[in-house]
Amino acid sequence: MNEKLSSIIKLKKSQAGVKKRANSIFSTMSVAHVDDDDIIGKTTKMQGEIISKGHKNYELMLNLQLGIRTLRKLFKVDPADYMISICGDNALRLLSSPGKSGSFFYSTNDDKYMIKTMKKSEVKVLTRMLQAYYNHVRAFENTLVTKFFGLHCVKMTGPAHRKVRFVIMGNLFCSEYAIHQRFDLKGSSHGRVTDKPESEIDSTTTLKDLDLNYIFRLQTSWFQEFCRQVDKDCYFLKQERIMDYSLLVGIHFIQISQTGEPLTTEASISPVQTPAGDRDEGGGEAAPELSRLGMNMPARAELATRRNDSELAMVPTGEYYDVILILGIIDILQDYDISKKLEHAYKSFHYDPTSISAVDPSQYSRRFRDFIFRIFTQDTT
Repeated sequence: MNEKLSSIIKLKKSQAGVKKRANSIFSTMSVAHVDDDDIIGKTTKMQGEIISKGHKNYELMLNLQLGIRTLRKLFKVDPADYMISICGDNALRLLSSPGKSGSFFYSTNDDKYMIKTMKKSEVKVLTRMLQAYYNHVRAFENTLVTKFFGLHCVKMTGPAHRKVRFVIMGNLFCSEYAIHQRFDLKGSSHGRVTDKPESEIDSTTTLKDLDLNYIFRLQTSWFQEFCRQVDKDCYFLKQERIMDYSLLVGIHFIQISQTGEPLTTEASISPVQTPAGDRDEGGGEAAPELSRLGMNMPARAELATRRNDSELAMVPTGEYYDVILILGIIDILQDYDISKKLEHAYKSFHYDPTSISAVDPSQYSRRFRDFIFRIFTQDTT
């Protein structure tokens, strides 16, 4: 009996230790600067300076802590679930090597969150716009802009003491529907084509503007709400002097052949759900449950052809596919700084100025909206 009691006591002490350690990890995750000692569990003296009231960075620290914590509460993120996703035993998955931005992308094992390494300039943009961002996502529940859940910095060991900054975002494509095609759309044409040979393109390849060969037809209620929200989001980004953002679109084809090819459908059988929740049943899969704008949106994708390889304008063919769309506005941390102004000046000498991505935020917003409203239209059938 004594041995059994002793085992129970040991087990409870062990569980208490795990819980204490988990709470410690979660509390450090809410702070922008996380020391290496916290992560690897050393008992040596922690590096860094405690930021107390009166410190020059005290207000910044409060904005980071309270702002990001308040966002997680606003987005109804359970603290325990968040901790398990980010700090659990399962390893993160590296999704891609760094491209032009130099950033690495990771996904949590449960696919709920994306982790992106950041440049110092991007951190400054996010902290600068944090209050406006919070006000925007609070005011517009159906906003399409990226959801941010955490902003952190880890100081690595070694002679260089390199700092790695990263942001935690919601994974847009965390859905029960398989993504068969994905597009990153900016509304510009210069360099906006995939550099992969056709034989290497698969469902994980992110295609670009000049690769797009669909016009998306949305049911009237969703189209009107989509247009209103794109206008609001673009206005917010313009006011914050943000440019170079994209509309990330994931396409799930409702009817697929045995070889994996999408099947065309008749115009009248598309399953439709209105914003109010009314549903018209049709062929193929059942109409999806919609939690908010941009998530699991039923639509018809009309196949379109391009007049030439360098123009964004497309000609509809009358060939339709029933699809479910998942979409959102990503990469919203690039302001129109001196480097982008120089890029604009240089490329304007060599290319059509209207075709390049690096343009003034007002022009970028106007061009982005014009393009989006050409490829997303109201379904009148």
